[in-house]
Amino acid sequence: MATVTIRDVAREAKVSPGTVSRAMNDSPLVSEATRQRILEVVKTLNYSPNLTARKLSLGKTLTISVVLPFLTRPAYTERLNGVIATLNSSHYDLTIHAVQSPDQRDVIFQDVIHHKRSDGVLIISLPSKDSEVEFLSNAEIPIILIDAFHPELNMLDQVFIDDIEGGKMATRHLIEHGHKKIGYIGDIFDTPFRFSSSRDRYRGYRLALKDADIPFFDEYYAEDEHGRLEARHLALKMLNSNHPPTAIFAYSDTTAWGVMEAAQELGVKIPEDLSLIGFDDIELAEYLKLTTIHQPLFDSGQRGMELLLDKLESPQKNAVQEKQNIQLIIRQTTAPPK
Repeated sequence: MATVTIRDVAREAKVSPGTVSRAMNDSPLVSEATRQRILEVVKTLNYSPNLTARKLSLGKTLTISVVLPFLTRPAYTERLNGVIATLNSSHYDLTIHAVQSPDQRDVIFQDVIHHKRSDGVLIISLPSKDSEVEFLSNAEIPIILIDAFHPELNMLDQVFIDDIEGGKMATRHLIEHGHKKIGYIGDIFDTPFRFSSSRDRYRGYRLALKDADIPFFDEYYAEDEHGRLEARHLALKMLNSNHPPTAIFAYSDTTAWGVMEAAQELGVKIPEDLSLIGFDDIELAEYLKLTTIHQPLFDSGQRGMELLLDKLESPQKNAVQEKQNIQLIIRQTTAPPK
């Protein structure tokens, strides 16, 4: 069977090939009546334009790049799921760059943005360095930051939450139950990636203690690499101390899972002996019946993708700094202390 060409469509619709191309690319130079006539012919002849030719004619790659760390972490993959769900309704392809090291991150940033490998870029959960502000702000393609807020990049669209407020919200919930011996188990602050969420949630924890006139004790703070096993080890040490906490605020739901395993190993009952609250509200949290702070992970990916598609359609649109709402989800792991 012979391949249908754009000239075949033009001949059947009684227009020029250029008009067919403009109609398929939604050009305002084509009337709606002519566009509909051409699209009917396209459907009847089952015409499929050559993708390479279309890219060249538009001067675009028809590709969007997503740069994010550690695809194994549920919070990041849930954001990516939101991106993909929104992108599926567009004509863009997706290229995913999963960053495993700071050096790789720098190379990918330069390659994807500087060399314009795509028409737009979503950066997820990778905070920008101060030294990159000028480079990112002068990029020739639109960039959207999701969970990667930077105060000096207000010329870029940004979607984020207030992690400090989230830390305060979690700690206040424990305080309102009557707890005064509250531990915090989180990720290492000073990492090469400069992740800010653990530090900011810890700041919220300290502020909530201060607001309630509850003293902070060093023995109630612990940090390590992100992971269930690391959190379990930290919790075993904290719960085995001479004055163990009656409640723990875990940096993430994965961290909280490790704390639950440590408590089970020691015969510490949750919430009777130990109250526990997590952060993120990933699918695991509901299974564990974990009280946690919900952040809209899937929605943040969706919203970031919507902003990027809007920017590609209307490059002159003003940048948006959108702070998304967080919410306390009360389940079965918090109660008043004995």
